Amino acid sequence: MSKIALITGATAGIGEACARIFAKHHYDLILVGRRTKRLKSLAKNLSAEFGIKTQLLTIDVRNNEEVQNLESLPKEWKKIKVLVNNAGLSQGLDPIQSGNIDDWDNMIDTNIKGLLYVTKVVSGWMVSQKSGHIINIGSIAGKETYANGNVYCATKHAVDSLNKAMRIDLLPHGIKVTAIHPGAVETEFSEVRFKGDKDRAKKVYDGFVPLNAADIAETIWFVVSRPAHVNINEMVVMPTAQANTSHLLKTTE
Repeated sequence: MSKIALITGATAGIGEACARIFAKHHYDLILVGRRTKRLKSLAKNLSAEFGIKTQLLTIDVRNNEEVQNLESLPKEWKKIKVLVNNAGLSQGLDPIQSGNIDDWDNMIDTNIKGLLYVTKVVSGWMVSQKSGHIINIGSIAGKETYANGNVYCATKHAVDSLNKAMRIDLLPHGIKVTAIHPGAVETEFSEVRFKGDKDRAKKVYDGFVPLNAADIAETIWFVVSRPAHVNINEMVVMPTAQANTSHLLKTTE
């Protein structure tokens, strides 16, 4: 088999863009997501365009029992070179005193626990083969905290810390670890945050040019394609119009 990448949250946005760029570079793919129809459509398109092989797993990373289904993969598919921990979300934009506890649980279970569940399984395989590269998708929200971002920011700060911990823990085993921290990226992110309110989501990106999913996928490919002796610990990637979480240049047009 060719090199193998496992991508969580592969059905849209950054995950889908990563699937495309890895397929373009002749990686076979394990595509993980919650929407089976989208997984099948993506796999069909990538196989037709790039001639790659795929394995599809409909998994909610919040559920550790479902994540354990990764163990059912054929032995040859467990020789994973790259894991992209992309599955993540934000829900709500409320001050701490009026936050929705279900939203909090969903963010914590997806962004932290889901990342841990998947990493535990896949890193075990990488340790056995003494190689691999784990890419953790963080956020500028993991570097700075902004108003009403409370729990989402906390989960991405946790990803930042876990990335550093993985780097230390997996160092003796020859495994690379990298965090990618994007600023504003126009994907389904805001639509999910605002629970399907497309108009409100669209307004988040009014007046400036945000990043797109392909920008982040290309950054991830750059990181993965460095020589064996090079590990990029982390990268913060921002739109030109965004300096940080609180300084954004918008046009008045």
